[in-house]
Amino acid sequence: MPHAVRPRSLPRPGPVPAPRARAPRVRSLIDADALSVLHRAARILLDDLPRLSDQLVALLQDQEPAYRSAIENDATEIWQEVHRSLRHSIASLLDPRGVRDAARRCSWKIGVTRAEQGLPLDALLHAFRLGGSLVWQSLVEETSRAAPEDVRLLVHVASDVWNFVDEHCTVVADSYRQTERQLAWRRENRVRLLAAALLDGTSRIADLPEAALALDLPEHGRYVVVAVAGGFAACPGAQAVLAPGVRVHWHTGVDTDHGIVRVSDDTEPVVADEQPPGVRVGVSSAVEGLAAVGEARRLADTALSLCPETGGTVRLTEHLPAALVVSSPDLGAALADRLFGPLARLEPADAEVLLDTLATWLACDGSAQRASRRLYCHRNTVLNRLRRYEQLTGRSLSRPFDLVEVTLALTARRLLPR
Repeated sequence: MPHAVRPRSLPRPGPVPAPRARAPRVRSLIDADALSVLHRAARILLDDLPRLSDQLVALLQDQEPAYRSAIENDATEIWQEVHRSLRHSIASLLDPRGVRDAARRCSWKIGVTRAEQGLPLDALLHAFRLGGSLVWQSLVEETSRAAPEDVRLLVHVASDVWNFVDEHCTVVADSYRQTERQLAWRRENRVRLLAAALLDGTSRIADLPEAALALDLPEHGRYVVVAVAGGFAACPGAQAVLAPGVRVHWHTGVDTDHGIVRVSDDTEPVVADEQPPGVRVGVSSAVEGLAAVGEARRLADTALSLCPETGGTVRLTEHLPAALVVSSPDLGAALADRLFGPLARLEPADAEVLLDTLATWLACDGSAQRASRRLYCHRNTVLNRLRRYEQLTGRSLSRPFDLVEVTLALTARRLLPR
């Protein structure tokens, strides 16, 4: 059998050095003595907790202005809250693991309560730091009284006290901010519900004072409603829809946004004369009081339905006849059929020529000369077409009643789906 040959390049194996044993992580004797001193003083403070609570309440009243009114309103509640917080703080020095969860729950509840009451967060954090300072100072004073030579040992456990204070400042700040967000969401949701009820016309009389307060609008003011199609009101440029200086409460919807605007009189400009391209706006007539905002919203929607797809502004007060037609589409369709039904016997192109001539003549204030220029035909041609319409329908364009009916029927033909 051939002998194994060891390559010269490999080193000869030697003894493997044993790994160094890690020193156990234990507190030094000084730390143990310091803990003993800390625990002895903490037990004394637990027995003296009512006096410490009185002392901290006095500090809060003297050094934290935000707490003064709270103490004046309910001193007992503040004292009990301080007492619970100090008890958990001191007990955590004796049994950090056993007390930790209860102490955190206590601080969390304090943050929630103070956020709900509107106490500033800075004042709350200041109160926790005052409490930490009081506990530390009391520990030092008690140790100085009982065993002055042990005071120096407290330096080794000072971090335990201040780490607790820092941890609970974080806990109370987190609970405060979370509660603040929840309260803000509830307020915004309540405002939205109140505005929706006003616009839907379902708001109860008893809810009107709350709605006025939430929307910052007087209950008995004068209002118009602005309807904007396409969700434009929710965009940052929504104020461009309105005239300068107009105050509005916007309520966003799926297809249409509505703005509740307080006005002083009917002549006050609410909507800007020029709108961004493609923006469709309808403006209601004015109504009295928040209770009538629902009716104003319906009028604004009616005005919006008259607005062309290309965009623009329609003020209801300037388009009342058209609003009458679209408000009762069945009646408008019946009127159009009654006024233009006899033209169905003509060729569609001939009927269209007669109706276009009739609409142009009305748009020209009954001037055949001006209508002829628009239609690129002779004046007599316009007059002949008008006479032909009168013969086919039995209507007289010189009779005011018939003229009103024709005008409304043409409006229905233009606005209503066929």
